[in-house]
Amino acid sequence: MSQSPDQWVEAHLGPVAESLSSFVFSTVSVAGTEVPLIVIWTAVASLFFTVYLRLINVRALGLAIRHARGDFSDPNARGEISHFKAVATAVSGTVGVGNIGGVAVAISLGGPGAAFWLFVAGLLSMSTKLVECTLGVKYRRYNEDGSVSGGPMFYMEAYFQERGRPWLGKGLGMFYAAALVIGCLGIGNMWQSNQAFAQVLVITGGEDSLLAGRGWLFGLALAAVIAAVIIGGIRSIARVAAVLVPIMGLIYVFATLVVIGLSAEHIPGALALVMNDAFTGQAASGGILGAMVIGFQRALFSNEAGIGSASIAHSAVKTEAPASEGITALLEPLIDTVIICSLSSLVILTTAIPQGLMGSELVGIELTSAAFAWHFSWAPYVIAVAALLFAFSSALAWSYYGLKGWSYLVGEGRVRAIVFQMIFCGFIALGCMLEIRAVLDFSDAMTFLIALPNILMLYLFAPMVRRDVSEYIAAIKAR
Repeated sequence: MSQSPDQWVEAHLGPVAESLSSFVFSTVSVAGTEVPLIVIWTAVASLFFTVYLRLINVRALGLAIRHARGDFSDPNARGEISHFKAVATAVSGTVGVGNIGGVAVAISLGGPGAAFWLFVAGLLSMSTKLVECTLGVKYRRYNEDGSVSGGPMFYMEAYFQERGRPWLGKGLGMFYAAALVIGCLGIGNMWQSNQAFAQVLVITGGEDSLLAGRGWLFGLALAAVIAAVIIGGIRSIARVAAVLVPIMGLIYVFATLVVIGLSAEHIPGALALVMNDAFTGQAASGGILGAMVIGFQRALFSNEAGIGSASIAHSAVKTEAPASEGITALLEPLIDTVIICSLSSLVILTTAIPQGLMGSELVGIELTSAAFAWHFSWAPYVIAVAALLFAFSSALAWSYYGLKGWSYLVGEGRVRAIVFQMIFCGFIALGCMLEIRAVLDFSDAMTFLIALPNILMLYLFAPMVRRDVSEYIAAIKAR
């Protein structure tokens, strides 16, 4: 009996994906709790940079807002997009379905205390973003057509080239770029379109929907819309993100605030439960340590601090001061994790838990949707629209990340870029038609694998970044 395409891929790629995932997400036992090493690696880095840069995530937050507002814009600076558009593009890549459903899973596994540690991790990871985005701009390259290329592969190459080992830097850069291309086709592409299609099916009748069994039709339509945007490059992507991100963010934030407001009587109890559980938790996955691990894992997987992908978008900014964009990048984890994920947490804590929805068969985005629906029967439509917008925006940003990885490997050029963009759009359609778990697992593992060399580079560059940031802030104050 012949195998279907997805069965063939699962059979051949499945074992490889399982082995890679076992390595990347391997755990160590700490006080009886299994802690993923990759979470330790990223969490320790975020804590280190917050202390090393003397609470830069708090000290420079006001300055970051002023940059995004355009207070220090230089129209003559090299680059392609404004500070605000750079942030919007990067946020569009991190704000996804996980901000709605992933938080519910985190609280289900780690208990209410996970919401506190998610908030803390979001604050700390702001410092990691500053370092990698400063480096992204500092070592970016200017192409003949006026476009800009930047990201971890370029600062990895530069570091070792300056120290007489160009082969090592180029090798690390190529490894990072290859992993990024693979990752973008999975979590930044197939996963997003798959989840978007699933939500559209829910609001159009489920198995009775006219789209049931026609994922290819939805996938082709979504791919066509995305293609129309990404072929225009970072300027087109940033232009759409600058409009889409505020709209989708405001829709979701407003909806969560309404639901939280309608459950206002449960807010004091919810906050007390969070704080008590955060330090004395009885989480199913290991008490206080389990709550902490789950919270940090959800936050770091959400805002992708330490992976370095966001520095690719920030590298396109119009500025001559790399530290200016590093400071602006502080806003990304603030929006993605501290604000949006925390609001999702409060929806679960003030509605899902008091109304007995937690612990039912509902999980992930279905649980969050049920919490909204407790107050408004039409709420699942709002969630579906938000999920669709989140998935669409994530695909836009990841198409650019993947393109820059592709260009690093095969070279710059319009034809080469279009080849990648067509491949990317093809995988969007596939994501709506096939359930290829192995592809998603493999790309997920590859994406987080690159946090290992990237964070190592951030440590090596840390003294230089601290000096550049200090000098830039001093120059701003001296104006």
